[in-house]
Amino acid sequence: MPLEDDRRDEIRESEDDKFVLDYNVEEQLEKAKAFKKEGNDEFGQGNYNESVAAYTKGLRNCPDSEAEFRSILFANRSAARMKLGLKDDAIKDCTQALEHNPNYVRALLRRAKLYEELEKLEEALADCNAVLQLDSCNKEARLAAQRLPGEINERNEKLKTEMLGKLKDLGNMILRPFGLSTENFQLQQDGSSGGYSVNFKK
Repeated sequence: MPLEDDRRDEIRESEDDKFVLDYNVEEQLEKAKAFKKEGNDEFGQGNYNESVAAYTKGLRNCPDSEAEFRSILFANRSAARMKLGLKDDAIKDCTQALEHNPNYVRALLRRAKLYEELEKLEEALADCNAVLQLDSCNKEARLAAQRLPGEINERNEKLKTEMLGKLKDLGNMILRPFGLSTENFQLQQDGSSGGYSVNFKK
């Protein structure tokens, strides 16, 4: 019965490999948890660089299968990087956390705050709305969602005014050799369509 014996050996080897793999995953997860605790301790003491380093070691050890724990490590590292003023890196960490756990409210709120600090107001508003989809009673997100649309409109109006000013300066430079200026042209907005028309005046 050599074939049956060989088959038993294959099954036994497969089970042994699975045991080793499971053991290694558990061992790596325990290491990741230890680095997370170290990162938390360093963060609590205000040692943010050391905190980032510990969370990074945690991520290197944390098995890919532990999506929720990896999301926590990314979110914690984003908080430390935020303290260091590394806003772009902190946003990347928040995004990584959300890739592992799309319903991570704390990561969404932190990224919204970072986006707003970088004047990426539309992105901040989108994250706040995402939070409200998950938690309609979240006060921080609700207040921001009420405030940001007005700030976005105000910014857009300011940008439009600046753009028209630059266009006017450019127009004057082009028209000057012909004895004309932008004052010879009247810009009128159509109230219904929002578009503009130009009328010439002497």
